[in-house]
Amino acid sequence: MSLFVDIFGFLSVVLRGLILSAQSFMLGGLAFMTLLLAPLAPRLSADATRVGPRSRRLIRVSALCFSAFVACSLTLNAATLVAAAGESWMEALGADFARADFALIAAALLIALLCGGAWSPARAAALAALGAATLASQTMLTHAASRADPSPALLVADPLHMLGAAVWIGGLPYLLVALQECRKGTDWRLVGRRYSLMAMASVAAIVLSGVVMAVAYVGSPEAFYGTAYGVMIATKIVILLMLLALGGANYLLVERLRRDPSTPILRLRRFAEVEIGLGLAAIAAAASVTSLPPSVDLTQDRLAFSEIVERYAPRPPRLTSPDHDALTISQLQRRLDAEAARGEATSAPRAFVPGESPPLPRNAADVAWSEYNHHWAGVFVLVIGVLAMVERFPSGRWARHWPLLFVLMAAFLFVRADEQAWPLGPIGFFESMRDPEVAQHRVVIALVALFGLYEWRVRARGADGGEAALFFPLATAAASVMLLAHSHSIGNVKEELLIELSHTPMALLGLVAAFARWLELRLEGRAARIAGWIWPVCFALIGLVLLDYREA
Repeated sequence: MSLFVDIFGFLSVVLRGLILSAQSFMLGGLAFMTLLLAPLAPRLSADATRVGPRSRRLIRVSALCFSAFVACSLTLNAATLVAAAGESWMEALGADFARADFALIAAALLIALLCGGAWSPARAAALAALGAATLASQTMLTHAASRADPSPALLVADPLHMLGAAVWIGGLPYLLVALQECRKGTDWRLVGRRYSLMAMASVAAIVLSGVVMAVAYVGSPEAFYGTAYGVMIATKIVILLMLLALGGANYLLVERLRRDPSTPILRLRRFAEVEIGLGLAAIAAAASVTSLPPSVDLTQDRLAFSEIVERYAPRPPRLTSPDHDALTISQLQRRLDAEAARGEATSAPRAFVPGESPPLPRNAADVAWSEYNHHWAGVFVLVIGVLAMVERFPSGRWARHWPLLFVLMAAFLFVRADEQAWPLGPIGFFESMRDPEVAQHRVVIALVALFGLYEWRVRARGADGGEAALFFPLATAAASVMLLAHSHSIGNVKEELLIELSHTPMALLGLVAAFARWLELRLEGRAARIAGWIWPVCFALIGLVLLDYREA
């Protein structure tokens, strides 16, 4: 349990993202059944009879996952409270957050139970009441309820924001089920038109509530780029614009369906798949936001625009590394070893054990070491993007082995990324995983190596590659979402934010690359060819961002 307490911050963000995702799919399914499928059922063909049972099963799975994730979060929060404040488990489980979590678990289990039977008006009313109770309980865990003087506007805006995301993003899997089961163009037209209206109402709710929360929590334009909270809000806005672009394209296709029911819907389905992925990324960003103090509460240590410009003014990359002996971790370890040799200590403890002491001070060699790692990673990614573009030309077949560069980059980062941990540092491999930053690095490195190997196998088998080819965009999206939740413990708020300002564009470019590759594999014709050029360009741009990474 002490391991989970040590990496509480990282796990809490991950669990919050899983909770919000499962909640969106659960409530989105209820909205889909109540607002779309039940009213349209008399007008749909016999094919649509399979949509209801499949949707109810998906709601049950989402509700059970939601209750499990909430239970894990409850356990983690209570354990942290017991370890940090010395309270008993009974006291911890009687706290306000615990009571809200118990209410969420009970509501989710009742939703799963009620979705086991046939749909009826009475059952729909009971499920709607449970959905409302879920949103009310979730609101008690938000910034709106934790304010010293809770604002009624915020107490309304928070659940409205979650409801809008649930109806739009959470309803997309059910839309895909309906499009898959229905075979007639008239069914596609009816379902697509009704869902488009629901999505537009959801967007209005998201934007309206988002403006209310941004004004209250951010407060000023300077706070958007000067605080971590503002940067994550800006990230959510960028993802929302991507979603609106896809949604607008699907809306135009639905309008074509109204005029011509025989219109192919492949693009509608593929864009909906990408909308789900981007929606989950937006939810992950929202989970990160909940772990940060609102900008209005962070009145000191804000970044000035001039500081950002000064940090990221273009400079030549650092391609030579300082010696490991010059790093802070090595200097402290030598001092402790010397004290032990003189008999001034009974043992020679390691200079730093993650989870047991504050971050180490940093010297110029530490900064140079980190910049060297990022810049060489930028070289790898830039070359990967260029070779992926070269491969697309008839004479560029030789460049198809570019995914192996991911494996080489993963090996390089495994050795270099965490200088205090094995194999270069004194801290063992498993012990170092207590540090959330090290744990995140190792997970991302594993993803990099895996999707490099998978994509190499795909390229070796040919352009199509079958289902194995889908692993690459999925892994790229997962790594990008991980980057959104990534944190650095360097003990300086401004420095942490300056680092995040370089990581956030990389995460957004990674999302574009992932879903462009997904569309290349899942679409046909001109649209697939355009998507096939987008993702290598994104990788090249990520490489350029890495080459301009700075910590001083």
